Amino acid sequence: MTRNLIEREQTMAMSVEQIRAVAAGGPFEPTWRSLGEFRVPRWFTQARFGIFVHWGLYSVPAFGNEWYSRTMYMQGTPEFEHHVATYGPQKDFGYKDFIPLFTADKFDPEEWADLFSYAGAGYVFPVAEHHDGFQMYRSDLSRWNAFEMGPRRDLLGELKRAVEDAGMTFCTSSHRAEHWWFMGHGREFDSDVTDPMALGDFYWPAQLPEPDPNDRYAKPYPSHEFLDDWLRRTVELIDGYRPAALYFDWWIQHAAFTDYLKVLAAYYYNRGAQWGTEVAIFYKHDAFAFGSAIPEVERGGFDQSQPFAWQSDTAIANNSWCHTADLDYKTPRQIVQTLADVVSKNGNLLLNVGPRGDGSIPEEDRRILEEVGDWMEVNGAAIHGAKPWRRWGEGPTGGLGGQFNEAALSYTDQDFRFIVAGGVLHAIQLAPSSAPIMVRALARPTRHDGFGWEGAIKRVRILGHDGPVDWDQNEDGLTIRADGYDTSMPLVCKIEVE
Repeated sequence: MTRNLIEREQTMAMSVEQIRAVAAGGPFEPTWRSLGEFRVPRWFTQARFGIFVHWGLYSVPAFGNEWYSRTMYMQGTPEFEHHVATYGPQKDFGYKDFIPLFTADKFDPEEWADLFSYAGAGYVFPVAEHHDGFQMYRSDLSRWNAFEMGPRRDLLGELKRAVEDAGMTFCTSSHRAEHWWFMGHGREFDSDVTDPMALGDFYWPAQLPEPDPNDRYAKPYPSHEFLDDWLRRTVELIDGYRPAALYFDWWIQHAAFTDYLKVLAAYYYNRGAQWGTEVAIFYKHDAFAFGSAIPEVERGGFDQSQPFAWQSDTAIANNSWCHTADLDYKTPRQIVQTLADVVSKNGNLLLNVGPRGDGSIPEEDRRILEEVGDWMEVNGAAIHGAKPWRRWGEGPTGGLGGQFNEAALSYTDQDFRFIVAGGVLHAIQLAPSSAPIMVRALARPTRHDGFGWEGAIKRVRILGHDGPVDWDQNEDGLTIRADGYDTSMPLVCKIEVE
């Protein structure tokens, strides 16, 4: 089988009427009441850690961030000036002219899958279509896709096969909604965005004025023509690639999408029932009725444990989701600290990486993922299948709540996160030191008042440490003593009971 003939569901693009018929066919119906019967897939709560992938035409200029297709048409921005200086005026070299440069000649899906699997990921979320409108998959609805242009490969299909062969769950994301206005600024001056366009063209519809993204009733509303196209493209992804989950970026919370979201969710959940597959949708900004899908928190989280499943998505770098020449990388220690904090609060962490335009994984991204994988190889039993304990953590440094609110927190050796996995309590010390470990939440109670730890401790271990471990428990807490353990990464203390 050649690389261009990756197996996928060979289905014709469905009409809106056909989609609505499937959505109404059960067991789900396109109402919030019916969609509220959604159940979180077991594979999601078992995995606890996934990999996001932002890779596309924006990876070729590798400047600014993944919004290059918008900002290169915004006069006065660094991206605008960089584009003119590097490639020439936008009327002569527009965003579409990056397509021939997007070769993906070093894209090796098996290599990606091996790296993501080693990092400890249970599922993978490649972006199928970003705001720029270039589809990374084979499509019958637009010729502006990677199968017909650029690399001339079904990149999404190849990665799906490699991910599933490696034992991980394949998911994908659509960021198409923002395309309604994403390139509209190109209409404000002489650029290639002013060329005549129609439904299915690359830049279409490039609307102005750009709406206030925080106003769910902002005008101009997306047209029914655009919304129908959005629905058909999303269904094409569902039927063509059978992802176990769909991720939607922001702006689907706009009021114009509400009825379409209900139809799409019912369609997808009904397809999952037909396939016998547990599927899920991830959303932001309250776009879905609570309980009908899984809430997503971008670059942030909750400051307390939650009684519902949720996901935090963040990037391996602080300043971009795609590869650029000046990434501000996080450290493996920071990433594992975030993972422990999120999982202790009943969440999953989705960590993004950004390959180069040629499909290779940058050396620093690879190093970070491998170091996270080294930690997961030793401590993954405390993450996979994890459940929250009665307390999510202790210590002077709490996690920051809210979206776009992540920071490099200065954790101390008194900061712990608690996770139950495999019937065992794990106390994760976020910033270990050589001092004796004191877990105050495991203090022996002085009276039967419901506080303290009344379980009978049988054994205490430090994962990855082969030397002796001594421990004792009193009314101040559980004290753990050992010599020679690694303090460069968060430390997992495994506490078994009788």
